[in-house]
Amino acid sequence: MSPRTLGEQLISEVPLLRVDQQLGTAVPTIVDADVPALPVVDADNRFAGILGEREFIAAISPGYLGDLHYAGFVTGAADDWLEKRSSCLGDPVSKHMNTEHIDVGPDWSDAQLAETFLHHRVLIIPVVDSGQVRGIVTRSAFFRALVERVADSA
Repeated sequence: MSPRTLGEQLISEVPLLRVDQQLGTAVPTIVDADVPALPVVDADNRFAGILGEREFIAAISPGYLGDLHYAGFVTGAADDWLEKRSSCLGDPVSKHMNTEHIDVGPDWSDAQLAETFLHHRVLIIPVVDSGQVRGIVTRSAFFRALVERVADSA
């Protein structure tokens, strides 16, 4: 029996982060998983949000950078502020995670994945069933699968 959707072939099981986990231990987990972000779960293992590259960059960067539309006039290297901001590594993941529930349920379609990647600034979409994370679909894997499907049909 063939998979019902293109995206179904792309679901990856990944480690889950916890809301009370320190940022300093969560970030290496993301790097080791070789994905741009990971789902975060609460004490009941229910999907609570996403923590990834964007959220870490926001946590470790000076707060004013998030408010600027252009930072070309700000001089200096990251080392100038990294030491001052490194205390955020002791923060709980819940302080920095994206809590917007950009996920799909057990009955999702390829069109829903495409629409979500197009309209939201996410690099992963968690697949959630009854609050439990079943895996993720990455935007890069979805892109590669679409390219292969187009090439196969051409």
